[in-house]
Amino acid sequence: MPYDLEPSYEVIGGPVDVGYEPLVRALRATSGVVAIDGPAALPWDSFIAAVRAAVGDARYVDAREHYRDWSEIDRMTDATLRGDPVFATIPHAPLSSLMRETLPDLWADDGLAVVFGPGSAFFGHDVLWYADLPKRLALDAIAAGRARNLGQPAGARGDLRRLLFIDWPIEDRHRRDHAARWERYVDLTAVGDPRSLSAPALAATMKHLAGGPFRTRPTFLPEPWGGRWLSEELGAPGGPKLGLGYELIAPEAGLLFGGDRPIEVPLDLIVTAERIAVLGASAATGGNGSFPIRFDYLDTMGGGDLSVHCHPRADYMRDVFGHSVAQHETYYVMREGPGRRIFLGLREDTDLAEFRDAVERSLRERTALAIDRFVDSVPSRRHQLYLVPAGTPHGSGEGNVVLEISATPYLYSLRFYDWLRADLDGELRPVQPQHAFANLAAESRGAAARELVPEPVLVRDGERYQEVAFPRHAELFFSVHRIAFDGPVPDRTGDRFHVLNLAEGEDIEIRTATGRRHRLAYAETIVVPAAAGEYELAPLGPGRRIVVKAFVV
Repeated sequence: MPYDLEPSYEVIGGPVDVGYEPLVRALRATSGVVAIDGPAALPWDSFIAAVRAAVGDARYVDAREHYRDWSEIDRMTDATLRGDPVFATIPHAPLSSLMRETLPDLWADDGLAVVFGPGSAFFGHDVLWYADLPKRLALDAIAAGRARNLGQPAGARGDLRRLLFIDWPIEDRHRRDHAARWERYVDLTAVGDPRSLSAPALAATMKHLAGGPFRTRPTFLPEPWGGRWLSEELGAPGGPKLGLGYELIAPEAGLLFGGDRPIEVPLDLIVTAERIAVLGASAATGGNGSFPIRFDYLDTMGGGDLSVHCHPRADYMRDVFGHSVAQHETYYVMREGPGRRIFLGLREDTDLAEFRDAVERSLRERTALAIDRFVDSVPSRRHQLYLVPAGTPHGSGEGNVVLEISATPYLYSLRFYDWLRADLDGELRPVQPQHAFANLAAESRGAAARELVPEPVLVRDGERYQEVAFPRHAELFFSVHRIAFDGPVPDRTGDRFHVLNLAEGEDIEIRTATGRRHRLAYAETIVVPAAAGEYELAPLGPGRRIVVKAFVV
């Protein structure tokens, strides 16, 4: 069974409406105000032009023309780290604070009025829709200069820094706040051929999904270190030098519903609607609203070393970056070759002042840095877990495939050294010594660093399976287990979700006590929601399988 690049699930309670005709019918049947909200990077002009051409006589109001002056928005949302070339502080103000205090009253007009754009929900309306765009496509649109940032005036060119750290957090909160009032959800993956679902069908579909195992749609990205495993082994699209495989990354991940012409719905929306069923009562009470664990691949097979970097510690993440969750990680090695390594921790004799001087000199003079003088490395071993609490210098060496299992934040790689490497556009990749050294865990050296490569401990030993747990670092809120088996393995969620990855073997089937069945191929990642309860892992054919399991403790 090959790796499934587009897993799709059943729609409950109504069809996926395809094209503009169902949207136009719904608009023509309305006398009053229809608000169509959505993110700033959506192709609003093309979408509304198609609606206007088909609907005919109606009044159209662009919500984007009712924002505060851009200079004021820029000042409100980008103060703490203004001028930082990579990062911005996440703002916690609501989207409504970016708009003018007085919005036009559309109620007095006869016939149909359509107000569209981010923030349309704040206008008086009779009907509320939400038009959405998968975030991978928003990234493409901003990078290509086809979209502007939230609140920018017409004709402005958006930038990725603002999209990632300012627009998305504000828009995600806004979407969660208003989702219960939508009457229709519209997916504009293809603006010329939209997909949509009525609110009752969307609610029923999400509720059904939350009762059994599901996979999010994977996404693959080229990177300067990129290897060959993602493309050659998994068949991932995107050509050579794919370096990142996003298996499960909230709030970017989406799920596909329907047959040959599916609709994509954000995982974040499903977690909002079915939070207890998906996460379980204990996990649902904490976090920042997103699915709390992420799985992704780092492919350096035939590529290059990752940068040597660390991630923000809790206080710095909160006070400087505005994020409530520290970026703690683990590396699980899926593939490696002879002599491969993982950079992990400081050398015992590292002098921090000398290390910083060497990093800054390399950056200033663009000269190579002997990183091995300061950062230690350990052998890369297949099926071993490496603990990477925030602040620990680390990186995967060339020739590995690493399954990264970590907390939800994923954008905060604070680089000490990146091999004087250019990005895919030919520009020197940024190094951030100020951020990196402010977070460096100086204690992660010598014996303390060796404890970050824990030997697994047996927790269950069945007739045809064995489950071990990797001892957990005190700062990590999740645990990682490894299950080796050649026969059925019983398990249960126990009011907490499980995330599984088939790390060895061709395929298995996950069978729940409620009758759900889901095949899982090699290297695929799947969520078993808390509501699934008892389930079983069953190999499909002879031979040993290995499953990696992660869950919130």
